[in-house]
Amino acid sequence: MIVYDKKWLENLILQEQADSLLKGGFINKDQKRLIEKELPSFKIHYNILIRIGFFLLGVLLYFSIGGAISLFGYNISLSGYLDVCCYIFSFVGLVGSEFFARNNYYRHGLDEAFIFGTILNAGIAVAISTHGDNLAVSIVVTIVSLILYLRYLHLLSVLIFYLALTLTVGYIIIDFREAVKAILPFFMIFFSIGTYYFCRNLINNLTETFYHNGILLVKSISLMLLYLSGNYFVVREFSAFLIENYYYEESPEIPFAWFFWCFTFLVPVFYLFYALKNKQRVLLWIGLLCLCFSFYTFRSYHHVLPPEVALTLGGLILFVIAFVSIKKLKNKESGLTFKPDRILNSNTFLNAEALIIASTFGMKPEVKSTESPMEFGGGGFSGGGSGGSFNN
Repeated sequence: MIVYDKKWLENLILQEQADSLLKGGFINKDQKRLIEKELPSFKIHYNILIRIGFFLLGVLLYFSIGGAISLFGYNISLSGYLDVCCYIFSFVGLVGSEFFARNNYYRHGLDEAFIFGTILNAGIAVAISTHGDNLAVSIVVTIVSLILYLRYLHLLSVLIFYLALTLTVGYIIIDFREAVKAILPFFMIFFSIGTYYFCRNLINNLTETFYHNGILLVKSISLMLLYLSGNYFVVREFSAFLIENYYYEESPEIPFAWFFWCFTFLVPVFYLFYALKNKQRVLLWIGLLCLCFSFYTFRSYHHVLPPEVALTLGGLILFVIAFVSIKKLKNKESGLTFKPDRILNSNTFLNAEALIIASTFGMKPEVKSTESPMEFGGGGFSGGGSGGSFNN
């Protein structure tokens, strides 16, 4: 299914590891260039600004091709062309994505413009054909984005896939029956939990390691979806949005409000506890973001303090927590510590440089052993040697 040469994908992983070693001080720039020379890889841009520039250039190229095709379409049949133009543009995006992939463009910017164009035009085409059927559009976007990710390993495509899949499930529940809308939050909670465990098992049994980052991204997004599905603010405002002819200035109270309030604050705390216990940095960031949104949710309905007082008091509390944490953790060498990651900045393991290069290129470095205070072979130390003498 993957269009790229898997050997080149493995080379890309090795180059990224070499870049980490360079940042950690294990190898120098000359050795990094030597590794890159020995491991040919894709036409790729790591600089996000350059990547965005090429993406905009790819969008311009996409529009130019679409404009050239449109000139012929208008001359043939204007009304008929408008019905099929987005299908044609989606096909152009697919052909362009295949062209750039086969010419070793990967995370370059140009290829991403055509991948996004394929998904966007496919969704617009179905929307025109079905007169705005949201469920049909979400289903098509889900399928197209999944296929593009499996073939081109485009991370944002798998993100679009999961968001479109979530919308598809939501539309199915909402359109199914009026009474089912009440259980939508609970259904989305179970849906996100199921996604999390499915992705975790998939990672543990993964045979194609190139899909690891995409599955990990879906796993992280499912944790955010789990929190948002039970957040009191989201549930209350979305429930009011689903009420037809809703014109109230304030959204009405929801059933099981106590459950959603507990969910709003307990889930971020659980995320933070689990992240600190298992040393998971991504989950730690997710937990902090969810906790901030929990405070925002509380402030939206309960104004205990004026905003300026609440912000000042919150800043002081965060400062005290950060100061005390740094004092407690700055001298720890293992576990949860304030010290920088050794792979990013290390002077301790600089002697491992020769070993890394030797293991990479198959060389045998000379290792000069330190002289031992014990002299074996002559029997001159405490009576045990080949000379046969024994000293008292």
